[in-house]
Amino acid sequence: MAGPIEETQGEVGWFCVRCVLRVGGDSASQLSEERLTLWRAEGFDEAIGLAEDEASGYAAEQPDLDIVGLSQAYRLFFGPRHGAEVFSLLRASDLDPSAYLTRFFDTGEGKQGDTDPGT
Repeated sequence: MAGPIEETQGEVGWFCVRCVLRVGGDSASQLSEERLTLWRAEGFDEAIGLAEDEASGYAAEQPDLDIVGLSQAYRLFFGPRHGAEVFSLLRASDLDPSAYLTRFFDTGEGKQGDTDPGT
């Protein structure tokens, strides 16, 4: 039986690809950028190739932006639509939910803002 990756090679579908880039050459001011892009492709290999080509062009247009070398793809179960899941990553962890969020997302180093819960 073929695994999930082999089963989708050659079948046209929608893929979301996350590429990680580094902004800034100075370690004191260095940032990481995670970009999620959407591609219509025949499989994971093609989708990642398209995303990496696009990321190379994006990086070439920005000063001090380098591709880190991590690309992760997710095949959408359905085409893009309102509320569609476009990326999913499973991670094993024995951390409780609060510690998990602090460890992987709320490190204090992300450039993010708060939303108004009343809107």
